[in-house]
Amino acid sequence: MSVFKKLFKQTFIYGLATVLPRLLTVILVPLYVKVLLPEEYGIYSTVMAFLILGNVLLSYGMETAFFRFITKNVSQQKIVQSTTLTSLTISSFVFLGITLLFRNNIAEIAEFKSEYVTYGLIILALDALVVLPFAWFRVNEKPTRYAVIKIFNVVINLAFNLFFLLALPKLAETSAYWNSLWFPENKVAYVFIANLIASAVTLLVLLPLYIKIGFGFSKTIWKQMMKYALPVLFAGIAFSINEAFDRILLKYLLPENIAEVQVGLYSACYKLGMFMTLFVMAFRLGIEPFFFNHSKESNAKTTYATITKYFTLFGCLILLGVVVYIDIFKQILIPNSQYWEALKIVPLILLANLFLGIYHNLSVWYKVTDRTKYGAYISAFAAIVTLVLNYILIPYMGYMGSAIATLAAYGSMMVLSYLYGRKYYNVPYDVKKIASYLVLAIVFAAISFYIFNGNIWIGTTLILVFAAIMLYSEKSEFLKIIRK
Repeated sequence: MSVFKKLFKQTFIYGLATVLPRLLTVILVPLYVKVLLPEEYGIYSTVMAFLILGNVLLSYGMETAFFRFITKNVSQQKIVQSTTLTSLTISSFVFLGITLLFRNNIAEIAEFKSEYVTYGLIILALDALVVLPFAWFRVNEKPTRYAVIKIFNVVINLAFNLFFLLALPKLAETSAYWNSLWFPENKVAYVFIANLIASAVTLLVLLPLYIKIGFGFSKTIWKQMMKYALPVLFAGIAFSINEAFDRILLKYLLPENIAEVQVGLYSACYKLGMFMTLFVMAFRLGIEPFFFNHSKESNAKTTYATITKYFTLFGCLILLGVVVYIDIFKQILIPNSQYWEALKIVPLILLANLFLGIYHNLSVWYKVTDRTKYGAYISAFAAIVTLVLNYILIPYMGYMGSAIATLAAYGSMMVLSYLYGRKYYNVPYDVKKIASYLVLAIVFAAISFYIFNGNIWIGTTLILVFAAIMLYSEKSEFLKIIRK
């Protein structure tokens, strides 16, 4: 099997495991917008934004460090595995114990109910405890097992969401027992409980892998891993700011009487950008181990360049597809028309996430050369862009300011990574072609969305024209890959 076919297969399987959990959040939007008030959906979205930052803090770069060290020295693989597992397990329990003691103080500062904070803290700890098992599946190229367990998590989460929000209210009308479990004034809590149950069940399923890997600790290896991981952690913190702080800042920078409603509108329409996010995440899961495993190949740089070009091509098609058919997607995923006023953010969010995906491809240079501190620098710069632009624009433009800030942040990450990469690990990217595809896709998307107001026939024609140009330009290379 050729390198590209193997990468495609693994990316497809990882994609299923990545797409379905994120797709769950999209599928549940119609349910949430019907059952939850906009301000309640805003509360849920803001808490989940805090959890994104929490997930980064509790994994503290050890997943990426694990990938690096497990392939760096074959003779030390077992101690690397056990050291990583021990480190993440201890830190997770210490975090949970300390934060639960101060949950009321945290709730007061964050302006949330204490029970929401409690649910969030437990979810964070449970998710941190499965970081290493899932990483183990990836590094040992077991994408099917990885996918099955991830999909199982989705099924559990979805089932309990449907039970709590649809079945339980009806059951409450039939008996006193079920009625005692239903609190219609606090529907948001059930969403968090469903997430908590799914996380707990997933950990139980993965516990046998704890036994297989085993606990152990090498202080020397741990120090080396932490030295590698800390820049990744800082980059992750900065990245979480770019990904989630727009909702947090909207909550605290807008007037109190409209803040949570605006967060709800923004978050619901942001979900339409998930089509690009899902593609980027699935690709990243397949490509990250691939970067390390093939870094010593003689044609590694040429391979990286080819992958980046085709990633951009498919990303451009997704951008056009969602923008052109946005009127169809909104009817299916956001059936409540009061949310549609925020649809204007969707093209910006799609493009921003495409830039982010290109950045992930370009980031190979600092990962395989052990210059992870540059990843931290780039993400930190983008985080500053996010914070500054949100702070400046939100009071005047509301959620549109957040969308602009997201685009600027991810765009700056892409450009900076390319410029630094040319200096330290010069990959022969076909910049002219990549830039041409990007510009053409952006122009076509703008024509469809802003000039012809989403006219499906004109938009479809533009997609076909783009696809024809792509196939004509890349025909020979496509045939070479297929024949290998």
